[in-house]
Amino acid sequence: MCYGAYYSLEFLSQYRTRQISYENLERENRRTQLMIQLLTSEKCRDVIRMGPEAFRQLCQKLRGTGRVKDSIRSTVKEQVAKFLHIIGHNVKTRTMSFFFHRSGETISRHFHNVLHAILSLEGEFFKQPSGEYVPYEIRNSSRFYPFFKDCIGAIDGTHSRVKVSRVEAPRFRGRKDHPTQNILAACGFDMKFTYVLAGWEGTASDSRILKDALSREHPLRIPEGKYYLGDAGFMLRPGILTPYRGVRYHLKEYSVREPQNSKELFNHRHSSLRNVIERCFGVLKKRFPIIASDTEPYYSFETMRDIFLAYCILHNYLMGVDVDQSIIDAVDRELLQEQSIDRSQSNQPRDEEYRHASLLRDNIAFEMWNVYQSL
Repeated sequence: MCYGAYYSLEFLSQYRTRQISYENLERENRRTQLMIQLLTSEKCRDVIRMGPEAFRQLCQKLRGTGRVKDSIRSTVKEQVAKFLHIIGHNVKTRTMSFFFHRSGETISRHFHNVLHAILSLEGEFFKQPSGEYVPYEIRNSSRFYPFFKDCIGAIDGTHSRVKVSRVEAPRFRGRKDHPTQNILAACGFDMKFTYVLAGWEGTASDSRILKDALSREHPLRIPEGKYYLGDAGFMLRPGILTPYRGVRYHLKEYSVREPQNSKELFNHRHSSLRNVIERCFGVLKKRFPIIASDTEPYYSFETMRDIFLAYCILHNYLMGVDVDQSIIDAVDRELLQEQSIDRSQSNQPRDEEYRHASLLRDNIAFEMWNVYQSL
């Protein structure tokens, strides 16, 4: 090879290296500008479902888990922002690849790293009540105290769409025409989840899932003598206080008529208190609309189970540092517009546990009715 050809090839090689370095630098600058624009824009909350300061604090907390780390080519902020945008808008990996100039493999790896980091915070953000104190919302209300002084929160189930094989689909196709998972959740009156069990198939009843939750290695704990408020879908039992069946009890019913007896009064106030779990689910679904979407998710069933838990952890985190009152107000308006009257007949077995819980419910109802009539 002549010297001229050798130097020409060497020049082309150096030029190509410089060109690649320039393109990488340009991509890095674009990513940097994108993050700056995101964290200084009024649309930050729309894009990643939280304000800039809450986002910065979250990044610091996730960095502390050791599961998400800064690297030469990717900061923790970028990784967390991509994760939040994906779960907030049900965005495909290829879409994120385009905007962040990353490969699909990199986007997927960052997504799962952040997901596992958030799940590792479960112990910090899911605190089950000890029952030592009467909740503030009950203690400071003559409508609820002392009648519900032993109540520690509310419990209910909700459905979220999942992707499963055709063979498994019938087990997951419950209330909807498509496969769903049934998630059991309990919350306190501060609108924070205290316990979440995801992964049950959509055909499973709330009572069946509750039975499993109470017997797991890390169970739902209900202190002795305390109880959660549940709807008529649960079995009346010690630890779970349900409304009277066949009796009007929805909040809106009493905007036009007063309760006529102790059972109606009980159901009315029971519904007023239990409404907090509906508000929690409502806020969760408005902040992360993928939960309520009928569109099939892109991720496997196992990943969607983990994602729902991550949603609840993020919800609790934001209820502590970045409460979005506009979402809460919107949920409250929607709940007030709904009408639901339970006229079904009770088919629950009359065992000893049922009779014990039924006696407790009757005592609360009669005491409440006596005070109500004396006013």
